[in-house]
Amino acid sequence: MSPWEWLQTALLLVNLGWTTLCLGGFRPETMVITSVLNGLLLAVHLADRALAGEGRVWRTHPAGWWLLPFLIYAAVNVLRVTPVPWLGWRDWLGWAQMILVFWVVLNGIRSTSTRTALFGGLVLLALVAVGLACYQRFVKPDWLMMGRTQANQFIGRASGSFGIPNSLAALLLLLIPPLAILALRQGKGAVWRLLAALVTLTLVFGLILTISRGAYLALALVLAAWPAFAAAGPWWRRVGLAALAGLAVIVALGSLYLVVPKVHERILQMKADAGERTRPIMWRGAWLIFRDHPAWGGGAGSYNVLFEKYRPEGYQDEPLWPHDDYLNTLSDYGAVGFVLFFGGGAGVAWRGWRGRAPRARDWLDEPAMAGAMVAGLAAFGLQLLLEFHFKIPALAMAFAVITALLVQRAWPMDDAVPVAWSMAKGAALLAALGVLLALGFWVFPYYRGEALRYAARQSINRLATTDPAPAVERATLEGARADLNRAVQWAPANAQAWADLSYATSLWAHMEPAQSMELGRKAEETAGRALALSEVVPEFWLRRGVALDMQGRRFEAGEDFVQALALAPANAHVWFYEAYHLGLNPSDMAMALAATDFCLRLDPGNREAQSLRQRLASSRPAH
Repeated sequence: MSPWEWLQTALLLVNLGWTTLCLGGFRPETMVITSVLNGLLLAVHLADRALAGEGRVWRTHPAGWWLLPFLIYAAVNVLRVTPVPWLGWRDWLGWAQMILVFWVVLNGIRSTSTRTALFGGLVLLALVAVGLACYQRFVKPDWLMMGRTQANQFIGRASGSFGIPNSLAALLLLLIPPLAILALRQGKGAVWRLLAALVTLTLVFGLILTISRGAYLALALVLAAWPAFAAAGPWWRRVGLAALAGLAVIVALGSLYLVVPKVHERILQMKADAGERTRPIMWRGAWLIFRDHPAWGGGAGSYNVLFEKYRPEGYQDEPLWPHDDYLNTLSDYGAVGFVLFFGGGAGVAWRGWRGRAPRARDWLDEPAMAGAMVAGLAAFGLQLLLEFHFKIPALAMAFAVITALLVQRAWPMDDAVPVAWSMAKGAALLAALGVLLALGFWVFPYYRGEALRYAARQSINRLATTDPAPAVERATLEGARADLNRAVQWAPANAQAWADLSYATSLWAHMEPAQSMELGRKAEETAGRALALSEVVPEFWLRRGVALDMQGRRFEAGEDFVQALALAPANAHVWFYEAYHLGLNPSDMAMALAATDFCLRLDPGNREAQSLRQRLASSRPAH
């Protein structure tokens, strides 16, 4: 074991801690740091290969290569297929960082001490997350990390360091089975077994606090089936043990239903909705996108945009992802991408199962521990049918760590390959330098620009939900415009940043009415920059339409609003803009009212549309 290995372990642990404790890495400002740490991790790993002394031996594990074809295909998809490349690169960077962590752990963290430190660090993070969940559940129900406020729909459920309770449940699913095995191991110290039992019970308690139906069912199915696959003896004995485990699971779930009111409420809600209410809508959208683009998919990161074409009336949420990572991969990358990633993962699993090694180097390699890791990964994989865990960086990295630790045991690698200064070592050094250059000139600017954009847009959105004083509104818009101007400098290929800059510029006309014409021209220019990068996002057409209306160019503006409606025919937000545009011309008042009525049909609770309809009705000439 070398200092390089400890450095890689330390970097990964720091990154896991940072990302997990910052809402799982959902926000782009977190990913600025996360991506830098992951880039440094890969650079250190490659430098370790390049600068290893003559006494060092290493070899690249074959499993690490199985996922690289998907990564290459996904990059080509961003370049040639996706209609939203700035979102495609965000999605690609998420996949790349998950596969990067898998590669580094598989090849660079192999000694007992570093592997133990890595697994222990994950457990410690889970304990901290459960502690935060307890604070959230019993002290301040609307609390979230980073000064955020919990969404109303999750009040009463604990999410710990994450924004969504199901995300905390996913982390706990990965760790509960291995820790339970540590508590049950024979021949180990009583103190360690007791400690493992206490930690297991703590994580189980945290899982209960999440009130995550999907996680409960996933773990229940895995625990019921585990004895049939993991127990020794004849088939009838394994089936009997599985039946007993299933009975125990039913009793446990029944007890939660009877004892925990929130669990009772969630189960009744599921019964009332006949299963799920909103997820099938998102799943159907993903499937229809895949059906229309079966080979290559709609394009990396395109789901949320292309969903508009299939949005049904009455559903006005912004889904981001379809709450099913398998369908999401089909939707974005098509059958080719799905086979390359999940087929590659299945190939590694098949090779590991077929070549299981009886020899255990340390406690992480023991057969029972390997079986428990499989159980945790299986529960995580089942929950992927209902969630988007691969889009949460902290969960993707934790999944990669556990998978790599398992593959190291199931598919052992010959370590007796000498290292000498050669072309391979030179290539590793050049690759390390290339990673640092890519980090400095592409990855960091990309996330920095997105972080500035995201914060600015959030501040603008808050103005719409509050009634700020004029001075506060002016200061907020000034700050947003400044941040958005910096965002497009950092990331000029981010079309959403240009559209948001157009939005902020048009809003500034409320502060400076005398400059409306000039501001309209500026807003038109920045909206045009967004449309030059992508013409499939309805909002971009709305932004240019508003800018044209500010200049009195109503006919051109109308064409843009019609184009937005063609892309998003059932989006109440788009119909509101169409109604507002039509209401600017008294002769179009009847059509404006009809558009407003349709907007309210799609979203009856839309207060802006209600207010607009009242104004339009009061200004309509009497007959």
